[in-house]
Amino acid sequence: MPSTARENLANKSTSHVEDISTQQDSLPNTVRDKPFAWLLLITGVVGWLASGILVLEKLEVLKDPNHVTVCDVNPFVSCGEVMQTPQSSVFGFPNMFIGIVAFAVIITTAMGILAGARYSRGYWLGLQTGVTLGFAFVVWLWSQALYVIHVLCPFCMVVWAAMIPLFVWVTIRNVTSGVINAPPALVKLLSGSGWIIVALLYIAVIATIFFSFIHLFVASTA
Repeated sequence: MPSTARENLANKSTSHVEDISTQQDSLPNTVRDKPFAWLLLITGVVGWLASGILVLEKLEVLKDPNHVTVCDVNPFVSCGEVMQTPQSSVFGFPNMFIGIVAFAVIITTAMGILAGARYSRGYWLGLQTGVTLGFAFVVWLWSQALYVIHVLCPFCMVVWAAMIPLFVWVTIRNVTSGVINAPPALVKLLSGSGWIIVALLYIAVIATIFFSFIHLFVASTA
């Protein structure tokens, strides 16, 4: 290869690296590649493990309807009770199998970023669609547990806890990086509000659980 061609190729490569570095510097710290990848990895592993435990317990329940799951605490806190409801198999199979697949995708994405992979805009839009649908499904399951079933599943709540920061930060990453077109004012607002949004959602979940089961807390202190 002529020296001029090699120099042009090297210059293009250097320019590409500089463009990526500049783009990273303009993003909030949490959605830059490595911090964001670790956030994906941690939430993905937590959600996957909780889903995996639920799968194992569900298999035991299918073999023995009288099986007592590891999170059967009382009539109001029981994975086994929730597993017996129609809401636990919305699509004709146990919901936790969805978690096993979905969180595996999150873990794979995180490992790819840590290894230096660059994903296309189409991939990020697909991931955004997935986490948004997942978050909406979790919100529905949360409402069913609190206001219809009136029983809490501890490992289900671990999945809820993983989905909240996952949804918030994937959305912020896609908005601030331009994957999702948004007004500058919204981009600026989201850039500095990620953990505040996560905290508010956690507080909302805890508050709704407290007020839905307030009779238990009142009885325990009476």
